[in-house]
Amino acid sequence: MKITLFISFVCCMTVYGTAQLQLDQIMKGPGFVGVLPESPEWALDGKQIYYWKKHPDSLRATYYSYQLSNGQTKILSSKEWQSRWTWTPGQGVLNQVRIFENELQFNDLAAQQIKSFPLFANDIWNLQVQNKAHTIVFQQGQSLFVFDLQNGMAKQLMNYQKAPAPKEKGTAFSEAELAFFESIRKQELQNTKIDLPVVKFIAFEQQGALQVDPTAHFVLLKQEQQPDEKPTEVPHYIAADAHVFTEKSRAKVQNEEPSQRLFLHDLRSDSLKELDFSGLTQLNDVERALIFHPAVFSKTKPLALMDIRSADNKDRWIVCIDLATSQIQELEHQHDSAWIGGPGISSWNFETGTLGWLKDAQVIYFQSEQSGYSHLYTLDVVTRTKMALTSGNYEVHEVLLSKDSTAFYLSTNMQHPGTRSFYKCDLKTLQLKPILSEQGAYEVKLSADEKQLAFRFSTSTQPWELFTCSLKNPKDQVQLTHSTTEVFRTYLWQKPEVLSFKASDGVAVYARLYAPKAKVKNGAAVLFVHGAGYLQNAHHYWSYYQREFMFHQLLIEQGYTVLDVDYRASEGYGRDYRTAIYRHMGGRDLQDFVDAKQFLVSNYAIDASRVGIYGGSYGGFITLMGLFTEPGTFACGAALRSVTDWTHYNHEYTTNILNTPAADPEAYRQSSPIYFAEGLQDPLLILHGMIDDNVQFQDVVRLNQRLIELGKKDWWMALYPVERHSFQYTSSWTDEYRRIHELFDTYLLK
Repeated sequence: MKITLFISFVCCMTVYGTAQLQLDQIMKGPGFVGVLPESPEWALDGKQIYYWKKHPDSLRATYYSYQLSNGQTKILSSKEWQSRWTWTPGQGVLNQVRIFENELQFNDLAAQQIKSFPLFANDIWNLQVQNKAHTIVFQQGQSLFVFDLQNGMAKQLMNYQKAPAPKEKGTAFSEAELAFFESIRKQELQNTKIDLPVVKFIAFEQQGALQVDPTAHFVLLKQEQQPDEKPTEVPHYIAADAHVFTEKSRAKVQNEEPSQRLFLHDLRSDSLKELDFSGLTQLNDVERALIFHPAVFSKTKPLALMDIRSADNKDRWIVCIDLATSQIQELEHQHDSAWIGGPGISSWNFETGTLGWLKDAQVIYFQSEQSGYSHLYTLDVVTRTKMALTSGNYEVHEVLLSKDSTAFYLSTNMQHPGTRSFYKCDLKTLQLKPILSEQGAYEVKLSADEKQLAFRFSTSTQPWELFTCSLKNPKDQVQLTHSTTEVFRTYLWQKPEVLSFKASDGVAVYARLYAPKAKVKNGAAVLFVHGAGYLQNAHHYWSYYQREFMFHQLLIEQGYTVLDVDYRASEGYGRDYRTAIYRHMGGRDLQDFVDAKQFLVSNYAIDASRVGIYGGSYGGFITLMGLFTEPGTFACGAALRSVTDWTHYNHEYTTNILNTPAADPEAYRQSSPIYFAEGLQDPLLILHGMIDDNVQFQDVVRLNQRLIELGKKDWWMALYPVERHSFQYTSSWTDEYRRIHELFDTYLLK
């Protein structure tokens, strides 16, 4: 079934719907909308698609498989789900190897059998493929082993240990005792076919994964120093035994940055040396620490690609390390006066980044925001020739190199900032061929043989569903899930208009407009502020904020006009848009909402005295800044789970935008609502979960005290004792939005 037919079908169902929205109904979220499919995966053999659906108001999930041969869907037991073999692009042979139920298992596709080898320890991890056939490396603690998948023979390469502390008289084991214990250990391991060399002591403690090149001749080791962090404690007031208990949560933003050092161990000569990166461009302009991302090894030469960034995230380098000589070749440098970011770039938005060998040991590919938008590039490491494979005012996402290295598969918002389409980029012609491009968004998974696609698709009024098709005939699609509830389908969902308006600085700002029917229009408007800082909501696909989407539908039924704004710092619009809040959150981003209000007043007959604003997390922060620094602009506001002081938020997110509190105190002062609370004139509703471990409850407690000291009136606070940052219970959601609804009715309909 084609997607176009599917959408038409949905429209036919909803056109004749007569249901009226109820607040307690829509706040059920998935319980009302339906439980949507998530995380589709291809089976290793390409014969099945796996996916799951999370239960409403629960951490549990139901697991499914879809059989392509007969079109049957099967519910899987937890054990069946855990024992599945799945395909992950880019992992190659590692798709065939896993650790499962205290065994190392090898799915020998040629022999059509699974070989199992008992493990001698439970903490085995970090599997890495070697050039030698049927050979992998794995890590146990900080020890490295080479493992033969044919005969189950393991050989220990090295055991990295922190140098032992000086012995204290009367407390340390004698040398004889230590030798005795080691002999017992060796006896226990005799039956596991393990060859143990002499333990090597390294003068520092290695953190994280050890990386071994495909020849098992070289090891990259990372030493990391984190600043001293003091975790905060979040009290729980609702407990089974009626006692208050606390849980440790993240630390607040720090003044010190983490630092790393990278070492190269040549196993052939047993030599260890620290790699010298002092020659990197702009590194020595100011003293800064480095952060090293995982290396990508060449299969034919002792070379390793590495993406490196400065700890302040203002510089990024791509280097080639000659493992045999320890020489560093800088291939690419990007500097940003704000901070490095964008899709496909390491460390950004929890992504690993796009980086790899296109032609082994000769040409690499990567993503960069060099042009102002994140695009795909190649670079010849010999000639230093650089070429842009994509270009334009759009962003590239989810890049995958084809098995034959002749093309890339990728997603972009090229057609419109608010869409996600799937393309094939031919490396000979550099033409982008659209494969899936209906208005909406696609999340695509390619099968191992690159012949089949599994994908999630949604529109602004149709939630995510799962489909499959062949790459050869992408229009011939089969819909695997029908997840929405009957009651959801009975309602006539109004498609919001995605538009843009010109902000006061001349930049086009995108937004979603929910316009009421003329006969019920009341002249009042609500501005919605999405959260997360770097996120997009003015788009043509199903909103992450599904309850808010439905709440806005309820508001337009009652005559409100609603505008959902992708303010400055939102995703999808390039580097300049992303970094416009540098050193001043609540500046240019807030001004976009002041401009949005004027846009509504000028173009949609909205009463300037009856415009409210609300949002959660970053959206709550903007709401506070709007009421505190632009008094009289918004008639009222509701701030949910709001940051009130950026010195109390986390390090990784905050220091990118505001630097550290010690280095840039003015940035923190001008960005933190608590310093502007005296400006409050208009009604304010504050809502917060008391066990929020992201934006911690302490934030609003401090603001509460400040408002009391200032003698402010017409503000209220609602607390939710069992809720974290993202609410779980329908009763809490319903109470929260009932209060928001009453706030708007009271102050916008007067």
